[in-house]
Amino acid sequence: MHLTYKKGFDGDLNKLPQREVPGAVQFKEFESMEKLSLVANLLAIGLAILFFAPVLLKIFHFLSGDGLRVELWQLILLVVLEIVTIPVHEVLHASAFKEEVEFYTYLRKGLAFVTGTESMTKGRFIFMSLLPNLVLGVIPYLLFFLFPSQLWLGIWAAGNIAAGAGDYINVFNAATQMPKGSLCYMSGMHTYWYMPGEEENV
Repeated sequence: MHLTYKKGFDGDLNKLPQREVPGAVQFKEFESMEKLSLVANLLAIGLAILFFAPVLLKIFHFLSGDGLRVELWQLILLVVLEIVTIPVHEVLHASAFKEEVEFYTYLRKGLAFVTGTESMTKGRFIFMSLLPNLVLGVIPYLLFFLFPSQLWLGIWAAGNIAAGAGDYINVFNAATQMPKGSLCYMSGMHTYWYMPGEEENV
């Protein structure tokens, strides 16, 4: 894996890595970055409500009427983690690639993403998409319920689960559209699947 940071993405899809495989089928997905951003943000809001609610209930139950007491160090830690989470999230995505992968930030739309044009099996594509959400979201979220006094952990984990909305869309598309034995790759803002020939080496 070789990761390159491409800062200041302006929405020009022609600047993203492109690849063409004869006979490849584009995923049924959003045709513009704007639509993807809108749907992903709405999904993220819904997930945030869903996963923050148990955290708050657990905190109130743990404190048993004493009120919410947030220690300063927890707030500081939470702020620091929020700052470093975005690049770490993308590096975790990138770690599932074997070849060239590029990291883009699109601040105007509140997006950050990695992309590369190498072929992946359905399993590796889904693993690549979910890895950051498992490491930064699901695992710490479960740990919070073992240590409910760690308010920062529950808030941070719930936020990370919600922030993976775009990844969950990709997982759904791959799981429901890729035939058995097919491979997929990213080109521009889209993902394509195809059936490999005997010469394909992945």
